[in-house]
Amino acid sequence: MSRIICSIVAILLASSALALELSDSQRADIETRIAPVGEVCMQGDNSCGGAAVAASSGPRSGEDVYNSACMACHTTGAGGAPMLGDATAWADRIAKGNEVLYASGVNGVPGTGMIAKGGCMQCSDEEIHAAVDYMVAGSQ
Repeated sequence: MSRIICSIVAILLASSALALELSDSQRADIETRIAPVGEVCMQGDNSCGGAAVAASSGPRSGEDVYNSACMACHTTGAGGAPMLGDATAWADRIAKGNEVLYASGVNGVPGTGMIAKGGCMQCSDEEIHAAVDYMVAGSQ
């Protein structure tokens, strides 16, 4: 019985030695496969590169912001949101002027489903303004 155990231990030790003898290329491949998919960065934390990446990418277009943050409500009318392309639903809002629309987009509208920045907290005010401009242009 002890001979069998010794054989098993010898096989395990031999196979573990093989695992330690990886080439640099193999180690790099393993590190790539087990690397985290992303990282979480808090606004203002420059240690992980999040702020630098956001700053260097430049502002997104109104259409990009609309497609990523606004369309969920403004294509379905959820919570009474005026739908993109519905000139009647937008007419009174447009008549109040862009500054009022921008303020609604950035700050939200109390008592409705419109939350600040449509929930896009990583969007700049300028990106929200561009999304408002996009929706207004598509609804006149």
